[in-house]
Amino acid sequence: MQNTIADFVPTAVQTPAPAPTAATPQPFNARIFVGVLGVFVAAMMSGLNNRIGGLSLIDLRGAAGIGADEGSWIVSLYSAFELAAMPFAAWFAVTLSFRRFHLGVVMIFAALGLLTPYASDMTTLLVLRSLQGFSGGLLIPVLMAAALRFFPLPLRLYGLALYAMTATFSPNLATWLSATYTDTLGNWHLAYWQVIPLAIFSIWAVAWGVPQDPVRLDRFRQINLPGLVTGVAGLVMLGLGLTQGERYDWFHDTRICWLFSAGIALTVVFLLTEWFHPLPFIKLQLLSRRNLGLGFSVFYVLIVVLLSGSLLPSAFLTHIHGFRTPYIAVLGLTVGIPQLVLGPFVSFLLYKRWMDARYMFAAGLLCMAMACLIGSQVTSAWMASEFLAVQILQAIGQPMAVISTLFLATSVVQPMEGPVISGIVNVLRALGTVSGAAIVERLIVVREHVHANVLLDRAVRVGAGVEPLHGGANGSLPHLAERIVHQAFVLSIADAYLVLGLLAVALVPFVLNLQYIKPPALNKPSN
Repeated sequence: MQNTIADFVPTAVQTPAPAPTAATPQPFNARIFVGVLGVFVAAMMSGLNNRIGGLSLIDLRGAAGIGADEGSWIVSLYSAFELAAMPFAAWFAVTLSFRRFHLGVVMIFAALGLLTPYASDMTTLLVLRSLQGFSGGLLIPVLMAAALRFFPLPLRLYGLALYAMTATFSPNLATWLSATYTDTLGNWHLAYWQVIPLAIFSIWAVAWGVPQDPVRLDRFRQINLPGLVTGVAGLVMLGLGLTQGERYDWFHDTRICWLFSAGIALTVVFLLTEWFHPLPFIKLQLLSRRNLGLGFSVFYVLIVVLLSGSLLPSAFLTHIHGFRTPYIAVLGLTVGIPQLVLGPFVSFLLYKRWMDARYMFAAGLLCMAMACLIGSQVTSAWMASEFLAVQILQAIGQPMAVISTLFLATSVVQPMEGPVISGIVNVLRALGTVSGAAIVERLIVVREHVHANVLLDRAVRVGAGVEPLHGGANGSLPHLAERIVHQAFVLSIADAYLVLGLLAVALVPFVLNLQYIKPPALNKPSN
């Protein structure tokens, strides 16, 4: 029989629900599929809103008269609050009932998106984006919980493929959508209002398709309130420190040191309270299982490697050629659109008795490593078309790695453990995205400085600076300096590709050390 949301609650803390409000177990059918599709659309909406908000920031800043420094806090606060919400989403979904929780959060999220372009001042804008980031962070984790709960075993991998697309499809689609709203249609408001039609569909689909569970308000008597406070505050501070670190020269700045010190301390307190609490938001003890502890560690690094398919090509084309999003969008679509087919196809293969998910995972990592190896040959003459082979390999490798990770990890999870596991997965995913972007950005800056010094020294040694001092405009010293900076950035992107490619290869032995999981049996469908 299909599990109800009450089945996810540990036995020691379950209390019988009143008969009139008890949920009736239902088999998987078209109605429930529509409901899960609504949850998927809401999660995609959240991911798109985060990415599009950052891509469209220049248009928002221009319309509101906001400087670059102030504008960076808009993106930072959204990402930090999104990260802070993720450990707690599934717990509140169980407590308030899945359907009511999801509908309420989607309505709040859409309302905040509607109001954002009307923000009268910087403070109001920051508050709106922070609240929307927090509500968006509550939407993504419940998608995994829904996939584990509603999809029967013969279809569960397809449900996990939907979740995987929030990491492989939506970030790559966002570039094209941002270009459409700001450049093609010429209305930057749409970058924030695009959530409205998606929210309307999600609300209808979830209200119609998801069964109503009993509300379990008695769980609030056992809520880990110290953990809730310290977890939100600590993760927000860590998120801000990671996203603002490069701008403020990392630990040379007092506020960054304070953010990291306080953030780490509060997060440690949160994890300690969770370890000993009888009804935790995330159950850390489950990480002792090899496929969870080792698998989630690999998953965190994998999220960093995935940045090679989105961050690096867009940074190169923006910096070297001054491209705006319309000219970069094709690269995102090259990775994103195939996920609609490749995701289900990878799930189909993982159901085959001869398929070992560990080898599928390793093959996906090697595809991404090959993409990075090709990308490391980048030159200043590369345009969007030269990145095509890189992006095709990324499109193939990403679903192979992500879906295999989710299969290997969730296969050692009992149904009642789904919500606490979804919180851990999504915290690692959000933390990997934020910290990975910070690490890659720092790597590019450091390597750019190294290459610039080497190129300048070489130019002086070979006498490259002799004629330019007496030449025309094209031979001026500023022109030489510009060429050196230009080439140094190209070489730093090549280095970043190489490092991420080596990181992907380094993950392969750890992946092969994961516990073998047999493909799910298809001959006995679960009702």
